[in-house]
Amino acid sequence: MDPTDDFDEEAQQRGYRLVAGLDEAGRGPLAGPVVAAAVILPRRFRLAGLNDSKQVSESERERLYEEIAERAVRFGIGCASEQEIDAMNILEATRLAMDRAIQAIVPPPDFLLIDAVTLPGVSLPQRSIIKGDGLCLSIAAASILAKVSRDRLMREYHRRYPQYNFLAHKGYGTAEHLRLLAHYGPCEIHRRTFRPVLRACAQRSEITFFSFKGEG
Repeated sequence: MDPTDDFDEEAQQRGYRLVAGLDEAGRGPLAGPVVAAAVILPRRFRLAGLNDSKQVSESERERLYEEIAERAVRFGIGCASEQEIDAMNILEATRLAMDRAIQAIVPPPDFLLIDAVTLPGVSLPQRSIIKGDGLCLSIAAASILAKVSRDRLMREYHRRYPQYNFLAHKGYGTAEHLRLLAHYGPCEIHRRTFRPVLRACAQRSEITFFSFKGEG
């Protein structure tokens, strides 16, 4: 079943005028930021193919992104860096990115529909919806905006660190990424608190230590 605007309509019937859907991309990768999007859609919004970003091909996501960005009432994008993820944990960094996405909308929304998480630090009324990106139209739209925005950032990182092939895996822990991480060690955008990166750091330290000992 495709996402619907039922949740948005319910909030609007309760008197809220600017209902924003929120979602994130990048909680699971070993490298790069977590990116969130908040989007307010016009009422009766329809867009063929709009769904949870994980159910849509990369080329189709790009098309949907352009349509949503053009037709949305307003939208905002927020990021939390890999350093912030390491400092506060991925859940709190996700909340920070979502807060920044909300702050990028002026004037701000008056009600939030959020995929799976709550934002206790945000005073706006809100509703958390489990698997919301597959059920709620505005959350699905936010998932597209967040995913495409993050993928574009990772393409930029690929140009800076081509040895990791971020273009292909976008920082997720694929077999290829794990192999390259073990070979080259972490770069600046790897999340130091994630277990495979920690393991790669430890292995590099051991190699450096034994090389130093061997030189003596």
